[in-house]
Amino acid sequence: MHLLSLFKRKLEEERLIDIVDKNNDEMQLHGAEVVEMMRVVVWCPQSDFSKRPSMSLVVKVLEGSVDVENNLDYNFINPVIPRTIAGAGHQEGTIGAASTLLFPSALSGPR
Repeated sequence: MHLLSLFKRKLEEERLIDIVDKNNDEMQLHGAEVVEMMRVVVWCPQSDFSKRPSMSLVVKVLEGSVDVENNLDYNFINPVIPRTIAGAGHQEGTIGAASTLLFPSALSGPR
């Protein structure tokens, strides 16, 4: 959780380069690319599955032909669950139908 908080703060300050390993010459040499990879990494687990990139889009980003989306949610500590579904064994509209929160893993969309 500390790393996620640090990442979010550095992102807001536009200082992601600060969390690149300073003892690794290769990572320092390619700092801009490392920062871009960090942005790709946080693009994938978005709470809203419709904002998550497909693997083909991730490959295009890694190839440099597409940029990482800018309008992302970096609140990984308390993600917003956008909707509910009717509870198992109950039909919508029936008396006593329970609502169950959908977790991000259930909202990941088709594979």
